[in-house]
Amino acid sequence: MGVFVFMPLVLPLTAWPVARLAEQHLHPRTATRLLTAMAAVLALCSTVCLGLVMVVGTAQLPGNPLPDGWSDPEVRAAVPYDEVVGKAAIPALGAVLVACGRTLWRHARVRRRAHRALAGLPDTEVAVLPDAVPYAYALPGRRGGGALRVGGGRRGSGALRAGDGWRDGGALRGGVGRWAGGVLRVGVGRWVGDALRTGVGRRAGGAVRGSIGGHCGDALGAGVSRRDGGAPRGGGGRPARGSRAGRVVVTTGLLDHLRSAERRALFAHERAHLAARHDRFLLAVQLAARANPFLRPLRTAVAYTAERWADEEAARAIGSRRTVARAIGTAALVSRGTPVPTLAGLAAPGPVPRRVAALLGPAPAVRTWPPVFTSVGLAAWCAAAGTAVSAMSSANSAVTMVLILHAATPL
Repeated sequence: MGVFVFMPLVLPLTAWPVARLAEQHLHPRTATRLLTAMAAVLALCSTVCLGLVMVVGTAQLPGNPLPDGWSDPEVRAAVPYDEVVGKAAIPALGAVLVACGRTLWRHARVRRRAHRALAGLPDTEVAVLPDAVPYAYALPGRRGGGALRVGGGRRGSGALRAGDGWRDGGALRGGVGRWAGGVLRVGVGRWVGDALRTGVGRRAGGAVRGSIGGHCGDALGAGVSRRDGGAPRGGGGRPARGSRAGRVVVTTGLLDHLRSAERRALFAHERAHLAARHDRFLLAVQLAARANPFLRPLRTAVAYTAERWADEEAARAIGSRRTVARAIGTAALVSRGTPVPTLAGLAAPGPVPRRVAALLGPAPAVRTWPPVFTSVGLAAWCAAAGTAVSAMSSANSAVTMVLILHAATPL
Protein backbone atom coordinates (compact mmCIF):
# COMPACT_ATOMS: atom_id res chain seq x y z
CA MET A 1 0.00 0.00 0.00
CA GLY A 2 2.86 2.38 0.83
CA VAL A 3 2.61 6.10 0.48
CA PHE A 4 -0.03 5.75 -2.25
CA VAL A 5 -2.69 5.64 0.44
CA PHE A 6 -1.92 9.27 1.28
CA MET A 7 -2.03 10.59 -2.29
CA PRO A 8 -5.83 11.12 -2.44
CA LEU A 9 -5.49 13.59 0.44
CA VAL A 10 -3.41 16.03 -1.64
CA LEU A 11 -4.44 15.26 -5.23
CA PRO A 12 -7.39 17.71 -5.02
CA LEU A 13 -4.72 20.38 -5.49
CA THR A 14 -4.56 19.36 -9.16
CA ALA A 15 -8.12 20.68 -9.63
CA TRP A 16 -7.40 24.20 -8.44
CA PRO A 17 -6.36 25.58 -11.86
CA VAL A 18 -9.44 24.24 -13.66
CA ALA A 19 -11.70 25.53 -10.90
CA ARG A 20 -10.67 29.07 -11.76
CA LEU A 21 -10.34 28.72 -15.52
CA ALA A 22 -13.63 26.85 -15.96
CA GLU A 23 -15.54 29.83 -14.58
CA GLN A 24 -14.13 32.05 -17.29
CA HIS A 25 -13.78 29.85 -20.38
CA LEU A 26 -16.32 27.02 -20.20
CA HIS A 27 -20.05 27.08 -20.65
CA PRO A 28 -21.60 27.26 -17.16
CA ARG A 29 -23.47 23.99 -17.68
CA THR A 30 -20.29 22.15 -18.67
CA ALA A 31 -18.27 23.74 -15.86
CA THR A 32 -20.87 22.88 -13.22
CA ARG A 33 -21.10 19.24 -14.21
CA LEU A 34 -17.34 18.80 -14.66
CA LEU A 35 -16.33 20.43 -11.39
CA THR A 36 -19.04 18.67 -9.39
CA ALA A 37 -18.04 15.26 -10.74
CA MET A 38 -14.37 15.89 -9.94
CA ALA A 39 -15.16 17.18 -6.46
CA ALA A 40 -17.35 14.17 -5.66
CA VAL A 41 -14.75 11.63 -6.82
CA LEU A 42 -11.84 13.36 -5.10
CA ALA A 43 -13.79 13.70 -1.85
CA LEU A 44 -14.80 10.05 -1.90
CA CYS A 45 -11.24 8.94 -2.52
CA SER A 46 -9.80 11.06 0.29
CA THR A 47 -12.46 9.76 2.68
CA VAL A 48 -11.61 6.17 1.73
CA CYS A 49 -7.97 7.01 2.39
CA LEU A 50 -8.78 8.25 5.87
CA GLY A 51 -10.85 5.16 6.52
CA LEU A 52 -8.03 2.81 5.49
CA VAL A 53 -5.46 4.58 7.62
CA MET A 54 -7.94 4.67 10.50
CA VAL A 55 -8.16 0.88 10.45
CA VAL A 56 -4.46 0.67 11.26
CA GLY A 57 -4.76 3.34 13.92
CA THR A 58 -7.73 1.60 15.51
CA ALA A 59 -5.88 -1.73 15.54
CA GLN A 60 -3.17 -0.17 17.71
CA LEU A 61 -5.53 1.01 20.42
CA PRO A 62 -5.63 -1.19 23.53
CA GLY A 63 -8.83 -3.09 24.00
CA ASN A 64 -9.97 -2.62 20.40
CA PRO A 65 -12.71 -4.99 19.20
CA LEU A 66 -10.74 -5.96 16.08
CA PRO A 67 -8.96 -9.35 15.75
CA ASP A 68 -5.53 -9.53 17.36
CA GLY A 69 -3.91 -10.21 14.02
CA TRP A 70 -4.87 -6.73 12.81
CA SER A 71 -2.45 -5.14 15.30
CA ASP A 72 0.40 -7.45 14.37
CA PRO A 73 3.68 -5.59 13.75
CA GLU A 74 3.86 -7.00 10.24
CA VAL A 75 0.45 -5.56 9.46
CA ARG A 76 1.40 -2.18 10.85
CA ALA A 77 4.64 -2.25 8.88
CA ALA A 78 2.64 -2.48 5.65
CA VAL A 79 1.51 1.13 6.11
CA PRO A 80 4.29 3.73 6.53
CA TYR A 81 4.08 6.11 9.46
CA ASP A 82 1.06 4.27 10.80
CA GLU A 83 1.94 4.98 14.42
CA VAL A 84 1.38 8.72 13.91
CA VAL A 85 -0.89 9.10 10.92
CA GLY A 86 -3.03 6.08 11.78
CA LYS A 87 -4.05 7.50 15.13
CA ALA A 88 -4.46 11.01 13.70
CA ALA A 89 -6.83 9.65 11.06
CA ILE A 90 -9.33 8.60 13.72
CA PRO A 91 -10.36 12.11 14.83
CA ALA A 92 -9.94 13.40 11.26
CA LEU A 93 -12.43 10.90 9.89
CA GLY A 94 -14.75 11.59 12.78
CA ALA A 95 -14.63 15.31 12.01
CA VAL A 96 -15.42 14.62 8.34
CA LEU A 97 -18.44 12.50 9.22
CA VAL A 98 -19.72 15.08 11.69
CA ALA A 99 -19.28 17.96 9.23
CA CYS A 100 -21.00 16.10 6.38
CA GLY A 101 -23.79 14.96 8.66
CA ARG A 102 -24.33 18.49 9.91
CA THR A 103 -24.49 19.80 6.33
CA LEU A 104 -27.07 17.18 5.34
CA TRP A 105 -29.12 17.81 8.48
CA ARG A 106 -29.14 21.57 7.98
CA HIS A 107 -30.09 21.21 4.31
CA ALA A 108 -32.96 18.87 5.14
CA ARG A 109 -34.12 21.03 8.05
CA VAL A 110 -34.28 24.22 5.98
CA ARG A 111 -36.16 22.44 3.21
CA ARG A 112 -38.67 20.99 5.66
CA ARG A 113 -39.24 24.38 7.26
CA ALA A 114 -39.63 26.04 3.88
CA HIS A 115 -42.21 23.50 2.75
CA ARG A 116 -44.00 23.80 6.08
CA ALA A 117 -44.12 27.58 5.74
CA LEU A 118 -45.76 27.22 2.32
CA ALA A 119 -48.27 24.62 3.45
CA GLY A 120 -51.11 27.14 3.69
CA LEU A 121 -50.51 28.58 0.21
CA PRO A 122 -51.90 27.23 -3.06
CA ASP A 123 -49.86 24.36 -4.48
CA THR A 124 -48.63 26.29 -7.51
CA GLU A 125 -45.28 26.69 -9.21
CA VAL A 126 -44.69 30.16 -7.73
CA ALA A 127 -45.31 31.02 -4.09
CA VAL A 128 -45.54 34.77 -3.47
CA LEU A 129 -45.04 35.54 0.21
CA PRO A 130 -46.31 38.82 1.69
CA ASP A 131 -43.00 39.69 3.30
CA ALA A 132 -41.30 43.07 3.24
CA VAL A 133 -37.87 41.38 3.37
CA PRO A 134 -36.75 40.93 -0.26
CA TYR A 135 -35.56 37.44 -1.19
CA ALA A 136 -36.24 34.70 -3.69
CA TYR A 137 -34.97 31.17 -4.12
CA ALA A 138 -35.76 27.87 -5.82
CA LEU A 139 -37.20 25.34 -3.38
CA PRO A 140 -36.76 21.75 -4.61
CA GLY A 141 -39.78 19.50 -4.57
CA ARG A 142 -40.51 16.67 -2.24
CA ARG A 143 -42.14 13.30 -2.62
CA GLY A 144 -45.75 12.76 -1.86
CA GLY A 145 -48.65 15.15 -2.00
CA GLY A 146 -51.62 15.01 -4.30
CA ALA A 147 -51.28 16.17 -7.86
CA LEU A 148 -53.90 18.05 -9.79
CA ARG A 149 -56.16 15.83 -11.84
CA VAL A 150 -56.97 17.94 -14.84
CA GLY A 151 -59.40 15.58 -16.47
CA GLY A 152 -61.63 15.26 -13.46
CA GLY A 153 -60.94 18.77 -12.22
CA ARG A 154 -60.04 17.40 -8.85
CA ARG A 155 -57.00 17.11 -6.66
CA GLY A 156 -56.59 14.70 -3.78
CA SER A 157 -55.73 15.43 -0.15
CA GLY A 158 -57.77 18.53 0.48
CA ALA A 159 -57.46 19.78 -3.09
CA LEU A 160 -59.36 21.98 -5.46
CA ARG A 161 -62.55 20.55 -6.90
CA ALA A 162 -63.34 22.45 -10.03
CA GLY A 163 -66.90 21.26 -10.35
CA ASP A 164 -68.25 22.73 -7.18
CA GLY A 165 -65.45 25.24 -6.60
CA TRP A 166 -64.48 24.34 -3.06
CA ARG A 167 -61.52 22.86 -1.29
CA ASP A 168 -61.51 20.73 1.85
CA GLY A 169 -59.51 21.63 4.93
CA GLY A 170 -59.57 25.42 4.93
CA ALA A 171 -60.29 25.63 1.23
CA LEU A 172 -61.69 27.90 -1.38
CA ARG A 173 -65.44 28.37 -1.39
CA GLY A 174 -67.00 30.00 -4.37
CA GLY A 175 -66.61 29.37 -8.05
CA VAL A 176 -65.49 32.83 -9.06
CA GLY A 177 -62.00 32.69 -7.51
CA ARG A 178 -58.97 32.76 -9.79
CA TRP A 179 -55.42 31.57 -9.19
CA ALA A 180 -52.46 33.42 -10.66
CA GLY A 181 -48.78 33.12 -9.80
CA GLY A 182 -49.49 31.40 -6.51
CA VAL A 183 -51.78 34.27 -5.43
CA LEU A 184 -55.54 34.01 -5.12
CA ARG A 185 -57.54 36.72 -6.87
CA VAL A 186 -61.09 36.30 -5.71
CA GLY A 187 -64.33 37.87 -6.83
CA VAL A 188 -66.73 36.54 -4.24
CA GLY A 189 -64.93 33.44 -3.00
CA ARG A 190 -63.21 33.33 0.34
CA TRP A 191 -60.90 31.15 2.36
CA VAL A 192 -62.14 29.63 5.59
CA GLY A 193 -60.10 28.18 8.40
CA ASP A 194 -56.42 28.80 7.72
CA ALA A 195 -57.22 30.82 4.63
CA LEU A 196 -57.55 34.15 2.91
CA ARG A 197 -60.41 36.43 3.87
CA THR A 198 -60.79 38.49 0.79
CA GLY A 199 -63.06 41.07 2.35
CA VAL A 200 -60.22 42.47 4.43
CA GLY A 201 -57.30 41.07 2.40
CA ARG A 202 -55.80 38.91 5.11
CA ARG A 203 -55.28 35.32 6.01
CA ALA A 204 -55.66 33.70 9.41
CA GLY A 205 -52.98 31.51 10.98
CA GLY A 206 -49.87 33.18 9.58
CA ALA A 207 -51.33 33.73 6.13
CA VAL A 208 -51.64 36.60 3.71
CA ARG A 209 -52.10 40.11 5.06
CA GLY A 210 -52.53 42.98 2.69
CA SER A 211 -53.01 43.18 -1.03
CA ILE A 212 -50.62 41.05 -3.07
CA GLY A 213 -52.76 40.65 -6.14
CA GLY A 214 -50.79 43.37 -7.92
CA HIS A 215 -48.02 40.90 -8.72
CA CYS A 216 -50.32 38.31 -10.25
CA GLY A 217 -50.16 39.76 -13.73
CA ASP A 218 -46.37 39.60 -13.90
CA ALA A 219 -46.30 36.10 -12.50
CA LEU A 220 -48.90 34.96 -14.98
CA GLY A 221 -47.09 36.61 -17.88
CA ALA A 222 -43.94 34.71 -16.93
CA GLY A 223 -45.69 31.41 -17.51
CA VAL A 224 -46.88 30.72 -13.97
CA SER A 225 -49.78 28.34 -13.76
CA ARG A 226 -53.29 29.63 -13.37
CA ARG A 227 -56.47 27.93 -12.31
CA ASP A 228 -59.64 29.44 -13.67
CA GLY A 229 -62.80 27.44 -13.20
CA GLY A 230 -60.71 24.35 -12.43
CA ALA A 231 -58.70 24.46 -15.66
CA PRO A 232 -54.96 24.88 -15.07
CA ARG A 233 -53.28 27.12 -17.63
CA GLY A 234 -50.56 29.70 -17.87
CA GLY A 235 -48.53 31.85 -20.17
CA GLY A 236 -46.58 28.77 -21.24
CA GLY A 237 -49.61 26.45 -21.20
CA ARG A 238 -48.14 24.45 -18.31
CA PRO A 239 -50.08 23.15 -15.31
CA ALA A 240 -48.99 23.99 -11.81
CA ARG A 241 -46.32 21.52 -10.81
CA GLY A 242 -46.73 21.95 -7.09
CA SER A 243 -44.46 20.92 -4.25
CA ARG A 244 -43.45 17.62 -5.84
CA ALA A 245 -41.59 19.26 -8.72
CA GLY A 246 -40.33 22.29 -6.78
CA ARG A 247 -41.50 25.85 -6.29
CA VAL A 248 -40.20 29.35 -6.83
CA VAL A 249 -40.42 31.27 -3.55
CA VAL A 250 -40.43 35.04 -3.86
CA THR A 251 -41.57 37.83 -1.57
CA THR A 252 -43.54 40.94 -2.38
CA GLY A 253 -40.63 42.91 -0.97
CA LEU A 254 -38.43 41.77 -3.85
CA LEU A 255 -41.13 42.02 -6.51
CA ASP A 256 -41.73 45.64 -5.52
CA HIS A 257 -38.14 46.45 -6.52
CA LEU A 258 -38.34 44.77 -9.95
CA ARG A 259 -39.98 45.88 -13.14
CA SER A 260 -42.31 43.66 -15.09
CA ALA A 261 -39.60 42.34 -17.45
CA GLU A 262 -37.21 41.83 -14.56
CA ARG A 263 -39.82 39.79 -12.73
CA ARG A 264 -40.10 37.50 -15.71
CA ALA A 265 -36.32 37.17 -15.67
CA LEU A 266 -36.49 36.29 -11.98
CA PHE A 267 -39.05 33.55 -12.54
CA ALA A 268 -37.14 32.17 -15.53
CA HIS A 269 -33.91 32.12 -13.51
CA GLU A 270 -35.44 30.24 -10.59
CA ARG A 271 -37.20 27.78 -12.91
CA ALA A 272 -33.83 27.01 -14.48
CA HIS A 273 -32.50 26.12 -11.02
CA LEU A 274 -35.42 23.77 -10.48
CA ALA A 275 -35.28 22.16 -13.92
CA ALA A 276 -31.55 21.39 -13.70
CA ARG A 277 -31.72 20.44 -9.98
CA HIS A 278 -28.90 22.79 -9.08
CA ASP A 279 -29.51 22.07 -5.41
CA ARG A 280 -27.98 18.63 -5.95
CA PHE A 281 -24.82 20.08 -7.47
CA LEU A 282 -24.50 22.61 -4.65
CA LEU A 283 -25.08 19.99 -1.97
CA ALA A 284 -22.53 17.64 -3.55
CA VAL A 285 -19.75 20.23 -3.60
CA GLN A 286 -20.64 21.35 -0.08
CA LEU A 287 -20.18 17.79 1.16
CA ALA A 288 -16.97 17.44 -0.85
CA ALA A 289 -15.53 20.59 0.73
CA ARG A 290 -16.43 19.23 4.17
CA ALA A 291 -14.67 15.97 3.38
CA ASN A 292 -11.48 17.64 2.11
CA PRO A 293 -10.70 21.34 2.67
CA PHE A 294 -8.59 21.34 -0.50
CA LEU A 295 -11.84 21.12 -2.47
CA ARG A 296 -13.19 24.47 -1.29
CA PRO A 297 -12.15 26.26 -4.51
CA LEU A 298 -14.32 23.81 -6.45
CA ARG A 299 -17.25 24.54 -4.13
CA THR A 300 -16.88 28.27 -4.75
CA ALA A 301 -16.58 27.73 -8.49
CA VAL A 302 -19.69 25.54 -8.71
CA ALA A 303 -21.71 28.05 -6.67
CA TYR A 304 -20.82 30.63 -9.31
CA THR A 305 -21.24 28.46 -12.42
CA ALA A 306 -24.63 27.17 -11.24
CA GLU A 307 -25.87 30.74 -11.05
CA ARG A 308 -24.34 31.51 -14.44
CA TRP A 309 -26.07 28.44 -15.85
CA ALA A 310 -29.42 29.74 -14.63
CA ASP A 311 -28.56 33.21 -15.94
CA GLU A 312 -28.01 31.86 -19.45
CA GLU A 313 -31.20 29.82 -19.34
CA ALA A 314 -33.18 32.84 -18.18
CA ALA A 315 -31.68 35.01 -20.93
CA ARG A 316 -32.58 32.41 -23.52
CA ALA A 317 -36.12 32.07 -22.14
CA ILE A 318 -37.02 35.76 -22.14
CA GLY A 319 -34.82 36.73 -25.09
CA SER A 320 -32.91 39.59 -23.41
CA ARG A 321 -29.55 39.21 -21.71
CA ARG A 322 -29.59 42.85 -20.60
CA THR A 323 -32.90 42.40 -18.76
CA VAL A 324 -31.53 39.45 -16.82
CA ALA A 325 -28.43 41.49 -15.97
CA ARG A 326 -30.59 44.33 -14.62
CA ALA A 327 -32.67 41.90 -12.58
CA ILE A 328 -29.52 40.36 -11.05
CA GLY A 329 -28.06 43.74 -10.18
CA THR A 330 -31.27 45.02 -8.63
CA ALA A 331 -31.88 41.84 -6.65
CA ALA A 332 -28.30 41.78 -5.40
CA LEU A 333 -28.64 45.31 -4.02
CA VAL A 334 -31.79 44.60 -2.01
CA SER A 335 -31.91 40.83 -1.44
CA ARG A 336 -30.53 38.93 1.52
CA GLY A 337 -29.80 35.75 -0.46
CA THR A 338 -30.93 32.19 0.19
CA PRO A 339 -31.54 30.32 3.47
CA VAL A 340 -28.59 27.92 2.95
CA PRO A 341 -25.80 27.69 0.36
CA THR A 342 -27.32 24.49 -1.03
CA LEU A 343 -30.41 26.36 -2.27
CA ALA A 344 -30.03 28.52 -5.37
CA GLY A 345 -31.39 32.00 -5.97
CA LEU A 346 -31.12 34.99 -8.26
CA ALA A 347 -28.86 37.02 -5.97
CA ALA A 348 -27.01 34.17 -4.28
CA PRO A 349 -24.06 33.31 -4.27
CA GLY A 350 -21.32 34.34 -6.66
CA PRO A 351 -19.63 37.57 -7.71
CA VAL A 352 -22.53 39.61 -9.06
CA PRO A 353 -20.42 42.05 -11.13
CA ARG A 354 -18.87 39.14 -13.02
CA ARG A 355 -22.28 37.64 -13.71
CA VAL A 356 -23.60 40.95 -14.97
CA ALA A 357 -20.54 41.48 -17.15
CA ALA A 358 -20.92 37.99 -18.63
CA LEU A 359 -24.56 38.67 -19.50
CA LEU A 360 -23.68 41.96 -21.17
CA GLY A 361 -21.29 40.06 -23.43
CA PRO A 362 -22.01 37.38 -26.02
CA ALA A 363 -23.45 34.01 -25.03
CA PRO A 364 -20.78 31.39 -24.22
CA ALA A 365 -20.10 28.60 -26.69
CA VAL A 366 -21.43 25.18 -25.72
CA ARG A 367 -18.71 22.50 -25.58
CA THR A 368 -18.72 19.13 -23.90
CA TRP A 369 -14.94 19.35 -23.31
CA PRO A 370 -12.51 22.24 -23.77
CA PRO A 371 -9.89 22.15 -26.55
CA VAL A 372 -6.68 20.44 -25.48
CA PHE A 373 -4.18 23.13 -26.46
CA THR A 374 -5.69 25.90 -24.38
CA SER A 375 -5.15 26.93 -20.79
CA VAL A 376 -8.50 25.61 -19.64
CA GLY A 377 -8.03 22.44 -21.69
CA LEU A 378 -4.65 21.70 -20.10
CA ALA A 379 -6.04 22.46 -16.65
CA ALA A 380 -9.02 20.17 -17.27
CA TRP A 381 -6.79 17.30 -18.38
CA CYS A 382 -4.50 17.88 -15.38
CA ALA A 383 -7.47 17.74 -13.03
CA ALA A 384 -8.85 14.68 -14.80
CA ALA A 385 -5.48 12.95 -14.45
CA GLY A 386 -5.32 13.83 -10.77
CA THR A 387 -8.84 12.50 -10.26
CA ALA A 388 -7.98 9.25 -12.06
CA VAL A 389 -4.78 8.77 -10.05
CA SER A 390 -6.70 9.46 -6.84
CA ALA A 391 -9.30 6.85 -7.74
CA MET A 392 -6.66 4.26 -8.66
CA SER A 393 -4.65 4.96 -5.51
CA SER A 394 -7.62 4.60 -3.20
CA ALA A 395 -8.79 1.45 -5.00
CA ASN A 396 -5.30 -0.09 -4.88
CA SER A 397 -4.92 0.79 -1.21
CA ALA A 398 -8.32 -0.64 -0.36
CA VAL A 399 -7.60 -3.93 -2.11
CA THR A 400 -4.17 -4.16 -0.51
CA MET A 401 -5.56 -3.46 2.94
CA VAL A 402 -8.24 -6.10 2.53
CA LEU A 403 -5.67 -8.69 1.44
CA ILE A 404 -3.31 -7.84 4.31
CA LEU A 405 -6.01 -7.93 6.96
CA HIS A 406 -7.50 -11.08 5.52
CA ALA A 407 -4.12 -12.80 5.71
CA ALA A 408 -3.53 -11.54 9.26
CA THR A 409 -6.95 -12.59 10.52
CA PRO A 410 -7.12 -16.19 11.75
CA LEU A 411 -9.89 -18.22 10.17
